[in-house]
Amino acid sequence: MSSVAGPELWIVRHGETEWSRDGRHTSTTDLPLTSDGEEAAILLGPRLYDVDFDLVLTSPRQRARRTAELAGHADAEVDEDLAEWAYGDYEGITTDQIRETDPGWTVWSHPTPGGETAAEVSARLDRVVARALEHDRTLVFAHGHSLRVLTARWIQQPAEEGRFFRLDTSTVSVLGFERETPVLLKWNS
Repeated sequence: MSSVAGPELWIVRHGETEWSRDGRHTSTTDLPLTSDGEEAAILLGPRLYDVDFDLVLTSPRQRARRTAELAGHADAEVDEDLAEWAYGDYEGITTDQIRETDPGWTVWSHPTPGGETAAEVSARLDRVVARALEHDRTLVFAHGHSLRVLTARWIQQPAEEGRFFRLDTSTVSVLGFERETPVLLKWNS
């Protein structure tokens, strides 16, 4: 049996919005949850209720804040570093639409005109990792791409490695340690 010790970082992707449902890139556009997204956020509550968190953070976007509230964490501290990857000119459009003019584009491997670079997103989320490492158990509510970068940075990988971590809406994942090594303890559940 392996030893699990050290801080834990629990991550929750916000509930469904119209754009997340439709595959549209959503960063700065502040969309509400759909009714399905609200229902799924409420169902997160019992999964988090009996867990003691000494730090609870949320992205400033209403979809993350509302998910936190419905899941029983209305007092979550807003942390600008948890905002979604800024998509710039690609805000509100799908990957298929982007690829009509930029074949093969992915947020992980190509520039995002008018948006953030992987290095900029990584720098923000490194600050979140540093905060979490100062606490026993941290809970964050945020977004698909930003949380995937956060996961990559937790396990000491470049931001681009987030491409390997599919993350659905209204899911709970847990990052932690096996001895001194940062690991994924639970993913996309």
